Order: sequence, then structure tokens, then C-alpha cells
Amino acid sequence: MKTSADIRRAFLDYFAQHQHEIVASSPLVPQNDPTLLFTNAGMVQFKDVFLGREKRDYTRATSSQRCVRAGGKHNDLENVGYTARHHTFFEMLGNFSFGDYFKQDAIKYAWEFLTETIGLPAEKLWITVYQDDQEAAEIWLNEIGVDPARFTRIGDKPGGKPYESDNFWSMGDTGPCGPCSEIFYDHGEAIWGGPPGTPEEEGDRYIEIWNLVFMQYNRDADGVMTPLPKPSVDTGMGLERLAAVLQHVHSNYEIDLFAHLIEAAAKATGCDNLQEKSLRVIADHIRSCAFLIVDGVLPSNEGRGYVLRRIIRRAIRHGYMLGVKEAFFYQLVEPLCREMGEFYPELVKQQSQVEKVLRLEEERFAQTLEQGMKILEETINGLQGKVIPGETVFKLYDTYGFPKDLTADIAREHELSIDQDGFETAMAEQRKRAQAASQFAAGDAVDITLDEATRFTGYEGLEEAAEVVALLKDGASVDQLSAGEQGMVFLNHTPFYAESGGQVGDLGVLEGNGLLFEVEDTRKQAGELFAHIGKLEEGELKVGDRVTAQVNAYTRQATALNHSATHLLHAALRQVLGDHVAQKGSLVDAERLRFDFSHFEPISREQLQTIEQMVNEQIRYNHLVNTDIMSLDEAKNSGAMALFGEKYDEHVRVLSMGDFSTELCGGTHVNAVGDIGLCKITAETGIAAGVRRIEAVTGQRAIEWMEADEERVQRVAEMIKSGRDEIEDKLTQILDRNRKLEKELEQLKAKLASAAGSDLASSAVAVGEIKVLAANLDGADPKSLRETMDQLKNKLGSAVILLTAVAGGKVSLVAGVTKDLTGSMKAGDLVKLAAEQVGGKGGGRPDMAQAGGSNPDAIPQALELVEPWVREKLG
Repeated sequence: MKTSADIRRAFLDYFAQHQHEIVASSPLVPQNDPTLLFTNAGMVQFKDVFLGREKRDYTRATSSQRCVRAGGKHNDLENVGYTARHHTFFEMLGNFSFGDYFKQDAIKYAWEFLTETIGLPAEKLWITVYQDDQEAAEIWLNEIGVDPARFTRIGDKPGGKPYESDNFWSMGDTGPCGPCSEIFYDHGEAIWGGPPGTPEEEGDRYIEIWNLVFMQYNRDADGVMTPLPKPSVDTGMGLERLAAVLQHVHSNYEIDLFAHLIEAAAKATGCDNLQEKSLRVIADHIRSCAFLIVDGVLPSNEGRGYVLRRIIRRAIRHGYMLGVKEAFFYQLVEPLCREMGEFYPELVKQQSQVEKVLRLEEERFAQTLEQGMKILEETINGLQGKVIPGETVFKLYDTYGFPKDLTADIAREHELSIDQDGFETAMAEQRKRAQAASQFAAGDAVDITLDEATRFTGYEGLEEAAEVVALLKDGASVDQLSAGEQGMVFLNHTPFYAESGGQVGDLGVLEGNGLLFEVEDTRKQAGELFAHIGKLEEGELKVGDRVTAQVNAYTRQATALNHSATHLLHAALRQVLGDHVAQKGSLVDAERLRFDFSHFEPISREQLQTIEQMVNEQIRYNHLVNTDIMSLDEAKNSGAMALFGEKYDEHVRVLSMGDFSTELCGGTHVNAVGDIGLCKITAETGIAAGVRRIEAVTGQRAIEWMEADEERVQRVAEMIKSGRDEIEDKLTQILDRNRKLEKELEQLKAKLASAAGSDLASSAVAVGEIKVLAANLDGADPKSLRETMDQLKNKLGSAVILLTAVAGGKVSLVAGVTKDLTGSMKAGDLVKLAAEQVGGKGGGRPDMAQAGGSNPDAIPQALELVEPWVREKLG
């Protein structure tokens, strides 16, 4: 039997022997492709190569690509655990030709690998081609010698568009496309199903294992197909499916890789039945979750993070179904590393990080899972029809964090469905409420069109002669502005930096011929048009005027200090916390810097100190800040940091600070790192699940912050009459003394309570055989009231007691009923009655209950109620 690892290695080795470059799997988050949620096929990392936008040093490649299909167009999540071959995570084996070989070699390689390298019987393989692809048909039938009885031509789908076929592939509505040839494995007559192209093809007898795509044409918007000058090949074969064939099992979940993970899941959940479907779900989900975290995705409420959260919560819920109430999912990371760590060393490297993220997410969800499940179970049990109401689905989503898909998953297990339209209606109503509550306007975006984009010259200098090409007032185009009017000024070129990448826009002035325009902000409009926003203080400003644009040098420099420090901070965070740290937002102005980043837990004081020390060490090294314009590929190869999913131009600006930090950035920066002077971290907080925020100051503001801190320390020293060097020892002495005094005070209060109990006992009145006592204790706190209550119970025997006290204008009440009376009288009922008199509420056990109130003047009325209440209970 070949293991999954053996199959993967055999595939890559075979194509390497045929001059294919072995290319490592790309991350699950597609680089520079915001159109895709996740990498879902082996060709994704070569997309720009196929489109002719990128050139590689090789024309043949092979890879084993990790893929996720759990969101967006390709979403297999709901089928996972219910079928033999659906997964959220899978590996796609592929070989690629970029204008090198075409159909003949692609088909020859596939057949040779399957029949000779791994030894599949030829009579077990079934071939399909597109109906009009005579070239591929002849290669299969005449050159390879495939039995015509095991060969099918697949046409367009009935009623569909031309070329809309299972055997015709396209990258989109336009662009590269072409026929494909699929290879199926026949599991034999014992399993129901028919060959491809027959009505029974949905059965499990014939399973597709490999798809050979021949990129042959370019399709334009009119549907015209033009032959490509360099036809290419893209193939994909599921590793898990091939392993099932070679290991003679029908389900992918029975292959070696899954068998070990299912055993580990069974151990973690305490489940004895290895055929339990929930174990399959958990085993599948640990793969996608672990690799998504390795590739920089963290659980959140939007985008990729939301998909990850859905998968994690689905796994946790299946553990819940198996009776697991505590965190367990994270325990499967270690067995996953054993299975896949040799080929994916990055998984082993980040094992600890993945475990922490999963455990934290489990603990968060566990707090609401049980309550949410009870609501759903009650709804299902009381359901009249077969549809769970949309309001319930929305409540579970909005209040308990249940993704709609999770509710739908549970519904399906009970042969129910969810009210999709009702859910969407509730979501729409929530959005309206959120919009109505928002205090933010839509922003300053305006509708303007100019022939050319604004050319930014601010890297070279802060002053520039320029021409006014457009003016806006109140959002409308005008020919001139007069003194006192607010507006937007557009220049043909400008030294003013427009707000972008977290850096605020420049301030300054526009001057010329008796006019003075105060620039209060600079922002981009309609793409690359720079709007100088402000007020004309003097003169008149007209379209066509020549002006001198002068940036405020102080604010530009102070902002540059903070922006450059942000880059150093980002690099230090990754070194101290790990490579999972990725920028999630930033704000850089002249006063401070704010940096948001992915991380799953608070940063310790020691870690913050280390990060700050690393940044300031780089500042002391005083490396020059170098900027280079290069192609995006060159930037990536240089190790420059880029934001996941961000779309960059063909040529990018790469900013480096020694060998410590290299990032893509279009902002303004210092000339040398030492110009920053000093960086001081002032705050570290969490702002969302998996996202932390650091705030810091630099340069003169850092010095001012430290001086203010020094002043505070000095004032504290004077307050406690201590020298600065002895503050810690003196404060320790004061705190120790306070703790000792507090302990002594507690002891005195206990003695007073005992004494008060003795004194009060004599004022109890008899109602039949019961002693009744209602009294107010001036100055007592709730704890003293409880202790006095215990004393009185011991002294009075069979008794009903109500004690009150006032502190800081607030009323405290404690009611007590000895245990021999709790069958007919409850302390909770008594304290509730009394609390209503003083404007409060409370409750507790039948023998002891507490309450609070806000009306001390009504205490006498509350106390007077006790004796009548007891008489009423006695009847």
C-alpha cells in the first residue's frame, strides 16, 4: 500500500524527471489576487503566467498545492462529513506547461504516470474529452490505445451556452479557455453508478481522479474564440482521491492520512465508534483550520477570518454532539503535524501558534454554544412544519455567534431547512438600525473627472510651483473661489501627500498674486486626483492660476517619524510574536502612531519591553532609509512585506531600513532611521477578536511623554514623602500596612457584629413560637449584616430576621429564616417585599437573601412589614 506521502513524492519526482520545476505550494491566501477568497486549485499561483503578465525561469512546473473550498464560489463546507470525497481542505497534484508541451505530451505523461509509475490497470481507467476536441480523441484512441468502450465525448450542457460543458474550462467569461480531458477510475460493478455522460454518472462507481486542461483559445466579449499563440496545460489531481484508489478503499476518509486523524479525534473526544460522521468532520476541519492560521488568517467576523471561524465552530459543534464540553480541537494539531509536517515544515514551525489560536477560539465559543444549542433544540422540538423561522436563525447568529451555515447544518441533520428569506429580512433590518444609529457621514468623496492624474512630487521636496486645474465648492465644480470660502483645489502636480496607507494628508498653504489658501487636509478623489481641502484666506483663486504649493515642514517631518517607526514596530512584532503578525490597519499623523495587527492574546509586559528595545536599537544604528522602484515580483523576491489580498501596481515602491525591515510603501519617511530619535510605546489593547492595537509616540512627542511620566513619578514621591529611588520600597511598606489595618478592621467589625447580635437578640418579639426581629444597623456594610445575621440565628433559635443598613446613600438589606421554617417562609420572598419599599430588588436562598435599594427614608416602612408578613404566613 502506498501512503499519501509516498504518492505525493512519486508524482513530484516523476515530473521532475521530465524537466518540470518542483514549485512549493503557495499560501491559502492568494497573493495579489483580491478576486479569490482562498487558493482553490493548483493553477492559482500561476494565473499571471498563463495570462502573460508574468514570466518565470521555467516553462514546465509541478506542485502539490494545498487548497481550501469553504467560501465564495467554491464552497464544499456543507457536504463535508456527509459524502466520501468532499473536503474543506485538500491537496491538488498538478503539472503545468507555459507555452511548452501541449496535448500529446500532457496525455502521455498522465497515462504513463497512472499505468506505469503507480501501476493502475488500464482497464480500470475511463477517459472523457470535449465533443469537438478531435485532436485529444485521436491521441487517446490511436497513440495511447485506450479501449473505445471506455472512452466518452462530452458535449455542452442541454439548454446552456456554447462551450458550457464539464469538459470545457475557462478562467472567466472572457480570456484563456479550452477543452479538457478527464480521467476516471472504475471501482467495479459492486458499486452503483454509470460512466461519465450517462444518467447514472452521479453514482460512486466511476470517480474522476485527474483533469487535463488544454488552454487553447482566447475568448473575447463577443464570444469569438481565437487560438492562443502559446497554448498551455494545467492539470489537477486530488491526492486524497488517488490515495483512496491505491489503498483500495472507497472513501477518502479511510486513507492512511485521515485514518490517523480520525483516531486522534476519537481519542480527544472520547468516542469509541470510529465510523461516527462527526469524527470525519473534525478530522477534515483540523486540516483547513491549521493551514489557514499558518497562512496568516485569524478568526474574525468578516472575510477569510469569518470562514475560518465558521469551520472551527462547526468542528466544535460536532465535538459537542459527541458529548465534549471542554476545549479539544486544538489537541489535533500535534497529530496533524506528524502526518503532514515533513512536507509542510511551516506547519511544524507554527504548531504552538496554531494551538493557541484554536484553543482561544474554542473557549470563546464554548461560552455560548450550550445556550445557543438549547434554544435551537427547543425550537426544533416545538416546530410545527419543516422550516426553522428566519427570526430564530438571526437570533442565533446575532446573539450567540452561530453562523447561518451552522444552523442550516443542524437543520439538515433533522431533515429540516431554514427560512433563508426571513433571515435576510432580519439582517436588512439590523443594517438599517445600524445606519440610523451611525453618526458618521458618507465622507468627502466628490464626482470629478480630469484628463490626467495628479503627479505627486513630494518625495523630492516640500515646495512646488503648480497650476490650478479644477476647483470645487460645496461638491460642485466652480471657476473661482473668493476670500472666506471653503473648497477643494486640484493641481496638475503637488508636493502634498494625500491620505493613504494609514498616513494622514499633508497640511500647508497655496500662495500666489495676493492669494492665500490654507490647506487643512489632502485626500485622493476619483482614483489618483489629489484634493487640497481648506479655506481661501486672502484674494481670489481661479482655474488656471499659478500657485506655489508649500507643505508644512514640521507636520510632514513629525508624521514621517511616526510612519518610519511603524515599519520598525511591525518588524519587531513579527520577530517577538511570530510570523503570523500581519498589519490590520494603521493611523500615522504628526502626534502619534497607531498600529493594528493580527495576534490572539494580550502582549506581556516583558514582550512589549523587548519590542520597544528592538525598535530603539534600530534607531541607534541609524541605517539609511532606502527606497527602490521595482517590479512586484522583484519586490516579493527581495522579501518585502505586502498586505494579504492587497492589489498592487506592476511596479511598486520598496522601503528598506537596514536588513531589519523591508516593506512595500508609498508613504513619506525619514532619510535615516536615527532621525526618529526615540520611540515610546504608550498603549497596547485588543480591538477585536484576534486583532491587537499598539499606540506609540516618537521624536519630541516621545521626549514630552517621558518628561510627563517623570513628573508624575516625582509627584508620587513627594506625596509619600520618599526619594525617587525609594518609591517602590516605600509603596510596598504602605500597602503592607494598609493590608494589616484592613485585616484588623475586619476583625473589629466581626466583634461588633457579635456584640450587636447579642444586643439585638433581646429586642426580638415573639409571634407564636417564632422570634421576629427587624432592625437597622447604622454604618454596617453588607458583610457585617450577614455576619450579624448568622449570630442572631444561632441565638434566637426558630426565627425570622430582617436587617438593614445605609452606606453612601445606598440601602443594604439582609433577610434570614431559620431552616426549620423555610418550608412555609422564604427569605427571598421577605427581602423582595422589603426591597420594594426602598426602591430596590434582590433575592437569594430560602434561608438567606440579600437586596439593595436607593431610598433610605423608607427603611422604617420596610422594617414594619416583617411582623405582619410572619403572621400572614402562619395563617
